[in-house]
Amino acid sequence: MLVRFLGTGTSTGVPEIGCRCEVCTSSDSRNQRLRCSVLIEHNNANILIDCSPDVRQQLLGLPFKKIDGVLITHEHFDHVAGIEDMRPYNKFGSLNIYAEPNVNEALINRMPYLFGRKTYGYVPNINLVDINNLEPFEIDEVPIIPIRVMHHMLPIVGYRINDFAYLTDLKTLPEDEIEKLKNLDTLVVSALRYEKHISHQTVEEAIQLAERIGAKRTYFTHMSHHVGLHKVVEHRLPESCFLAYDGLEIKVEN
Repeated sequence: MLVRFLGTGTSTGVPEIGCRCEVCTSSDSRNQRLRCSVLIEHNNANILIDCSPDVRQQLLGLPFKKIDGVLITHEHFDHVAGIEDMRPYNKFGSLNIYAEPNVNEALINRMPYLFGRKTYGYVPNINLVDINNLEPFEIDEVPIIPIRVMHHMLPIVGYRINDFAYLTDLKTLPEDEIEKLKNLDTLVVSALRYEKHISHQTVEEAIQLAERIGAKRTYFTHMSHHVGLHKVVEHRLPESCFLAYDGLEIKVEN
């Protein structure tokens, strides 16, 4: 399995508009973070997790291949705003987007012109597929296990694909979901900043969660400029924890 980090930033991205801090003005490309998303290649299937406002920019330099499914974690703008930019992928056929029913309903309400009965060539051909009761499902024979995550009071979804798991925007993880995350090779989890936040984990909380789950290695994502400089912070992390960055590619053993 090959995982490519398309974006590793929080909703404002990094640099943040109007900010002149040392992170936002850094020339190190690892400190320049588009909004969160990953692209997974496994068993000849290409699976995108979330569709950020930056998805056009994120996909432009990559080989143009069929996207076999888009997994949506939740309906917040920084995770779904790029859906219309997926239109070129209709050259391979219709595009399946997988989300919980309330999220699919939110997408229809926010972008009704994409899902109306009468569509035109300038909108993507999309099938909204409901994830029901967090039951496992498959995309082109690739097993997908939804994971319940709490984004403060909002229930959202993380995903396990074989021995890889992606949990973004979480504040807490229900105890009974830990069982679904045993024996991971690679965990990706959000770590917004060091200061406490009502709906996101801090870096320290992310480290503690990584220790509970016990994956062989953990990558942090959905980071703000408040996390600090990549070259400084990564040296402070436990041996098995790393800061992800845009464009990073990792191989996951299954």
